[in-house]
Amino acid sequence: MKITYNPSSSKLLTFHDKIPDFINLEDTPRDYLERCINTIDLREPEVKAFVTLCLDRARDAADASTKRYKENRVLSPIDGMPYGMKDVFETEDMPMQLGSPLFEGYETGWDAACTYFLRRGGAVMVGKTVTTEFAFGNPGPTRNAWDTKRTPGGSSSGSGAAIGAGMLPAATGTQVRGSILRPACYNGAWALKPSWGAINTRGGFPSPPSIGHLGFLGGSLADTWVSCFWLSRAAGGDAGHPSLKGEPKLPNARKPKCLARVDSAGWIDTPEPVREIFNKMIRKLEKCGVKIISRNEDPELESYEQDMVKLSEVIEIILAYEYRWPLMMYADRSPELLGKRVLDRAKIAADITPEQYEDALNWSKAARERHEALATKYDAMLTLNGTGAAPEGLAVGNAVYGEQSSILGVPTLNAPLLADDDMPLGIQVLGYFRRDYDLVALGHWMIHAVIRGED
Repeated sequence: MKITYNPSSSKLLTFHDKIPDFINLEDTPRDYLERCINTIDLREPEVKAFVTLCLDRARDAADASTKRYKENRVLSPIDGMPYGMKDVFETEDMPMQLGSPLFEGYETGWDAACTYFLRRGGAVMVGKTVTTEFAFGNPGPTRNAWDTKRTPGGSSSGSGAAIGAGMLPAATGTQVRGSILRPACYNGAWALKPSWGAINTRGGFPSPPSIGHLGFLGGSLADTWVSCFWLSRAAGGDAGHPSLKGEPKLPNARKPKCLARVDSAGWIDTPEPVREIFNKMIRKLEKCGVKIISRNEDPELESYEQDMVKLSEVIEIILAYEYRWPLMMYADRSPELLGKRVLDRAKIAADITPEQYEDALNWSKAARERHEALATKYDAMLTLNGTGAAPEGLAVGNAVYGEQSSILGVPTLNAPLLADDDMPLGIQVLGYFRRDYDLVALGHWMIHAVIRGED
């Protein structure tokens, strides 16, 4: 099944704009949830976004939220909002299976930090969304929301597909190489990979801690931002990291003065027709009065582009070394239950020396400093978020465009503003560390500029 995607007319599910109706008692969170469930019943058999659904408890949570709205004691901006939880985090009422036979049926009976604090805010937890094996290995059964012959991307495969199919307004994702941003790109969702450490990641499978991120995919920029901001403030950041700054609402649109156009290491893999789609968007921004600078005009940007080529080598060292535990342990104990990619990474991890890892960390620190130095020139950076539309098959797609934001640790948006082959094609807007709110304001403006043609 294929549905034609048009970034100017294809609308996904939203929640923030329904809150006034809840307050005025013209709608209820329970009725909203039932509409989500109706869409799940319709689309889930072909999209396969969920590992587990927990609809009875979701209905109870939605009923409790409905009562709070009636009694004017709403808990938070996410009260009553249905969510999907990527199946790399613990939930007290559902297994955490990590896309792996090794963890089939595994339950702890506890909530991860993100699950627990979302529930405390009144969120309605609908189910666990599909992940690739250990968030990087073999893909699961999920299909693209717009064309079920194509991949949804990964590793947050189910989250991207659930949002793209209109089953939910938001879902969690995790990323070390583009696993939040790429599924959003392929399924037409908004996504925010926030600044490194801004949201508490405890209570699940341990992503590489120096490049692992927790963020959200959503049907709107507003729901995506509010979810990230509220959870960051409620659960806190990872140890040693403060929460996000800003306000619990979508910031006003802010027009940038100057943006850096970054090709990154992905440009060489990008076909000419897709390059022209991106170039056309750049020309549209320039017509709006935004100055766009490329590597050809700024030696600092050219050096930055060279960093992006080196980055792929560095990220492999870091993620493999930081995955030594538990992957080597899993490979020693149950190799027959692991996919080839997981086994290969366990073997690579065993051979990386502490000196190689130290060199990679030092390079990453310097690269982050070079990125931050560009804040004096550029409001943000623009690049593609994929070498094209989602490819056919279940393989998660080329990760090359997603590596940059993870190594740098900077806030990054997937903005679903383009299309290729009648399929979603996202762009990345990269900001500066701990300036997530500023980045979202720029993303808000780009909706007007790219989609609506307004200055």
